[in-house]
Amino acid sequence: MAEALDPRRRQARLAELIERYRVPGASVAVEHGGETHTFTAGVLNADTRAPVRPDSLFQIGSITKVYTATQLMLLVEEGRLTLDTRVIEVLPEFRVADPHTTEHVTIRHLLTHTSGLDGDLFLDTGRGDDCVAKYVEACADLAQIHPLGATHSYCNSGFVIAGRVVERLTGKVWDAALREQIIEPLGLTHTWTLPEDVLRFGAAVGHLDGKVAPVWHLMRSCGPAGLISARPRDVVAFARAHLTPGRLLRDPEAMREPQVKVPNPQHLGSHWGIGWILDEWDGHRVFGHGGNTIGQSARLWVVDDTIVCAVANGGHTAAFHQALAEELFGELLGVHPPADPAPPEEPAEVDLDRYAGMYERAGVRMTMTPADGALEARIEPTGALAGLEPPTRLRLIPVDESVFVGRRDGEPTWRAAVFYELADGSPYVHFGARATPKRA
Repeated sequence: MAEALDPRRRQARLAELIERYRVPGASVAVEHGGETHTFTAGVLNADTRAPVRPDSLFQIGSITKVYTATQLMLLVEEGRLTLDTRVIEVLPEFRVADPHTTEHVTIRHLLTHTSGLDGDLFLDTGRGDDCVAKYVEACADLAQIHPLGATHSYCNSGFVIAGRVVERLTGKVWDAALREQIIEPLGLTHTWTLPEDVLRFGAAVGHLDGKVAPVWHLMRSCGPAGLISARPRDVVAFARAHLTPGRLLRDPEAMREPQVKVPNPQHLGSHWGIGWILDEWDGHRVFGHGGNTIGQSARLWVVDDTIVCAVANGGHTAAFHQALAEELFGELLGVHPPADPAPPEEPAEVDLDRYAGMYERAGVRMTMTPADGALEARIEPTGALAGLEPPTRLRLIPVDESVFVGRRDGEPTWRAAVFYELADGSPYVHFGARATPKRA
């Protein structure tokens, strides 16, 4: 155990991992046995060659959503609302395209990704303090991708709406409320949301295909869904507060009660709680979250009393995080995360025509075409982020009647796609944590 966290060994091992997976730079914080250790390797920026340091800030992306969920749970504990409060009760002006969802969507729906709202509306509403309010106003035309509560589909839009609920109840912009509710009480000196604050520290930039990303940050309006930058030690301290009743929440366990089963648990977990992703590794309860921004990736895992946060700024980050978790938790606890999906030696015989067609939601269009015992998938980014990545082609190999796996050329990690139907028989594919309906 002592050897697993030996500074020289761990630093050398991290350097080996980033070289193997072409990661420019990474930082890892581990809390185990009551002590926190930080290890770094590589560079913040491939052009400037500035080194990663323990206090360097990385974008933690969607791990931000757990902070936003915690803000709302603090308000629940204050009696300001409940998880089953309808959004329209707090935001009477709130509207989306579907009248039923407008009337009945609750805080619980938003925090468990079960609202059915098309979740990848990336909309720049300016840099002003009213940007979240303007974003929510723009949701008046936001479509449903599935009926309210019918399944799980990852929803950035829902968390921006949740952030607006925080603003209305606290009377502060989301960034300021976050500082008052969480950052300052926990003494998180290296946790920030605005670029002008982040850039006072050594800040990582993202990398795409080995080059510095053309855009550093997402638009400010997406703050409650994914705009925190932090050092891993701060993220570990936030997670520790969720193991300590009274540190932030009187009952942090309430956020870890399973709320919905995930149709495609590969790379995620079996269930979603309130904000948290839930899973089980070798009989041990696990909770955590991940985050991906433009060329940056972060993971947070809590297994028993051990907490790990790892951040990276490009390369094969999924494989990097998997290898790191396997090694750390294996050595520290004898616990192993589920193995990555992989194709069988002989592909399953499946009626491929059943899944052929076009699947679409905001931000992506997927076309599935049968070819030589598999599905050829063309995945085309659309909307505000379309110019950042070219269309992707995947050969999806059937594992069984509903599960297919594929990977991009040069990628070490296989990704799973699960085809399934809702209770009303509507066909969907769950891929990249999102449920995407078949349109044609």
